[in-house]
Amino acid sequence: MTAPKNVLAVVSPHVGGRGIGAGLATLFPEDARVTVVETADEDPAALRSAHAVITALAPVTAEHLAAAPELRFVQCASHGYDYVDVAAARARSVQVCNIGSSGAEAQNVAEQTFALMLALAKQLVPAHTALVDADWALPRLQNSLTELCGKTLGIVGLGQIGREVARRAVAFDMNVVYAGRRRLAPETEAELGGARHVPLEELLGTADYVSLHAPLTDETRHLLDAERLALLKPSAFVVNTARGALIDQDALADALEKGALAGAGIDVFDPEPPTPALRLLRAPNVVLSPHVGGVTRETLVRIALAAVQNVRGFLSGGSPQDVVN
Repeated sequence: MTAPKNVLAVVSPHVGGRGIGAGLATLFPEDARVTVVETADEDPAALRSAHAVITALAPVTAEHLAAAPELRFVQCASHGYDYVDVAAARARSVQVCNIGSSGAEAQNVAEQTFALMLALAKQLVPAHTALVDADWALPRLQNSLTELCGKTLGIVGLGQIGREVARRAVAFDMNVVYAGRRRLAPETEAELGGARHVPLEELLGTADYVSLHAPLTDETRHLLDAERLALLKPSAFVVNTARGALIDQDALADALEKGALAGAGIDVFDPEPPTPALRLLRAPNVVLSPHVGGVTRETLVRIALAAVQNVRGFLSGGSPQDVVN
């Protein structure tokens, strides 16, 4: 096959839809025919003729892959790739890539993680709400106000984003423990304030803050279920800026409602957007944000450039980066 030129840019409406997709399209060379859609099956003819798909949190299913006989490449405009049927792609010899090595999202996700942690420690949401309602809430809130300094931060998944979080924890004089499949090199642990690699169960039992930065896979789905949430201290906080399904959301709501946890900061949900029935929306002492961890102006530029550069490399016959299958 000659160098492919047909590109389908699929951008889910909840992350900007056609507007963001149009911006992506301008980054491709003139000889690439880019079709912008909000779902992969919106334009069947474009899907059928696509040689490459670039997707921003829009599902690419086995059915979509079967309907695209020319497809050889799927680029996820994100670190995560759980919304693509990777097994079905592998069976059809379709490469799937993310932007993991680019670090495009790492800075802002780390900042969002600390924004949620600080909001929980300083009770910013209830303090703001009380003042708006002419309620001087200091006497009521002061016993629950805490510092990050001296606390233990447990990071689940010390990849590129997790390491950015750890660096910020060092600046706040926090102690860092982490759980993951591999231990980092001792010199890297030293750079991260003497971060210690521990089993997940030990991390959950000792951490004051647990921050999730693992990819969503069959093995990590509901990684924090009711049993593991029960290992946390009642004074602990859970922060999730990775993928909503890493946590059993009902089990987390149970723990918060029972007072078994001090609070939670959540930027990601399962599904997205969350339905009004999601109990976390009404759970006590939660700080919620609508998956903004990767969507600052600066981050969006880095994501777009990294994703499009990888697709362009494939279009020109090069070897793509960050292949996940």
